[in-house]
Amino acid sequence: MRLIAAALAALAATTGAAFGFDPSSPMFEEPSPRQVGPDSPLKPKPGDPPGDIAFGAYQRGYYITALREAEKRLAANEKDAAAMTLIGEIYHDGFAIKRDDAEAARWWKLGASFGDAQAAYEYGVGLLAGTGVKADKDAARQAFLQAAGQGNLGALYNLGILALQGVPGGKPDFAAAADYFRRGAEGGDGNSAYSYGVLLREGKGVALDTDKAAEWLKRAADEGIIAGQVEYAIMLFNGVGVMKDEAAAAKIFRLAAARRNPIAQNRLAHLYVTGRGVPKDMVRAALWSGLARAAGLKDDKLDKAIGKLSPQQVDQVNELARKEAEF
Repeated sequence: MRLIAAALAALAATTGAAFGFDPSSPMFEEPSPRQVGPDSPLKPKPGDPPGDIAFGAYQRGYYITALREAEKRLAANEKDAAAMTLIGEIYHDGFAIKRDDAEAARWWKLGASFGDAQAAYEYGVGLLAGTGVKADKDAARQAFLQAAGQGNLGALYNLGILALQGVPGGKPDFAAAADYFRRGAEGGDGNSAYSYGVLLREGKGVALDTDKAAEWLKRAADEGIIAGQVEYAIMLFNGVGVMKDEAAAAKIFRLAAARRNPIAQNRLAHLYVTGRGVPKDMVRAALWSGLARAAGLKDDKLDKAIGKLSPQQVDQVNELARKEAEF
């Protein structure tokens, strides 16, 4: 908060530009990480016992009970891949027992060997990051291929990212990436929808189609993907692939800006300076410009457009900043 206040107060001493500021697109995110705890994608598998005690305990946060019940399942069936996956999850979470990434990786590898898609995905993430196991991108790709073949959306997204990264010394395989992202997007994955939308908009690996790009970026935005919100808002503001609507674009920029995205904060500041999509408001322009600058996105022309603020306006900016920090 002190950093934000200092950045905002500094604007009073400075004297954006037209809305033409166009920082680089956020493009693609990093490979999708695993989630931990009750919010993880771990779910009961077909064939699991009705009202599975182990999974139910895990979802309610009773991790020791979940571990013991999963071990009971393995005692009854040494090929119970879902139980293996759950044990790996518990060791990686480290909520009720000491975290042990190597033990988690061992259980996920075992679960994957018995055909569990989630175990294959989790093991792939570990191989990619070198968490609990030696990093091995090729082995990670094979694990993701196994998981993707069983419909795991995170695996499809990660395969798309790996295709974009290409092999060492090689070129990105945009066509393969587009195919993976399309499949993930059609399955409902927001990150894949965003990435596929960007490829459609750029015409990389797939025929350029701004209308479809806008459709997929909107889906990503609706799923809460911040980069998707930024990209869709830009298209909406400019009327590219979708009917132009500056007010609607401003609302989406506001959502992403509130989630600390500096590009959205900068864009929103420009809107408040020009009064496009929102009423002209130099105090709010200073707020969002200052937040973007504090995050490392500098825009001297925007600062100049805002001009010098009165002490009263600086107080208003800092009060708005406090409210945003509490939001």
